Amino acid sequence: MNPTANATRTAPSSTGDIVRNLSLVKDEIADAAAKIDEQQVADLARQLSEPGRVFVAGAGRSGLVLRMAAMRLMHLGMTVHVAGDTTTPAIGSGDLLLVASGSGTTSGVVKAAETAVKAGARIAAFTTNPDSPLAGLADALVIIPAAQKTDHGSSVSRQYAGSLFEQVLFLATEAIFQSLWDNTDEPAEQLWLRHANLE
Repeated sequence: MNPTANATRTAPSSTGDIVRNLSLVKDEIADAAAKIDEQQVADLARQLSEPGRVFVAGAGRSGLVLRMAAMRLMHLGMTVHVAGDTTTPAIGSGDLLLVASGSGTTSGVVKAAETAVKAGARIAAFTTNPDSPLAGLADALVIIPAAQKTDHGSSVSRQYAGSLFEQVLFLATEAIFQSLWDNTDEPAEQLWLRHANLE
């Protein structure tokens, strides 16, 4: 049986619904971001600034956020690969695997981290769960104080599934990019030369 077959969809009853939910999302993001340990983020940024290639791995919407982060790191001139792409080479010693999983138990992400560790690579991870298998593999760990996607009754967030985790993950990766860029002497025009031109 298709669980969505009988779902009824209606448009918001007023612009007030939209305004209320814009405030909800904005406030939840601000609250969660304010609770992130800045030292954890700084440690992860330091890992990214070390020599070596960067690989990113994530599933679902978290994976999409990491793809956006990979693009920004490439704009900085870093060699970046997305796990699962057909041209992604083998990870090895001296490389960094950047991963994200709200639960810290996503099987493909944990397996990628285990493989990277065996190959001698470093692991930088984002998760909500400091006691997760993924957290245990990390050389640099950022805990995002958000609900996990299966925590439907959470008091942490009124948003669906892992939305808050993914939103704050995006915010954190953008802040890391901005900080790494601030520590270079490259103007925006130089980064723009690396922007995709086969769009």
